[in-house]
Amino acid sequence: MKTKTFTAIVYQEDDMYVAECTEVGTVDQGATIEEAVANLKEATRLYLEECPLADEITPRFVTNIEVSYA
Repeated sequence: MKTKTFTAIVYQEDDMYVAECTEVGTVDQGATIEEAVANLKEATRLYLEECPLADEITPRFVTNIEVSYA
């Protein structure tokens, strides 16, 4: 069994928390932050087990951007 560390971004949307794994692209949600992260871990695990190229996933990078708008 392999173990990898991934990034999780969690934010609130209405009355739910959404968790995203930026490197893999998986997303899940929950009523609490803990539930959203647990659901994301399960979704990511299932994805990696089913994805034939899971070991070849290129990392995604998180950065900030500045946007001007009216």
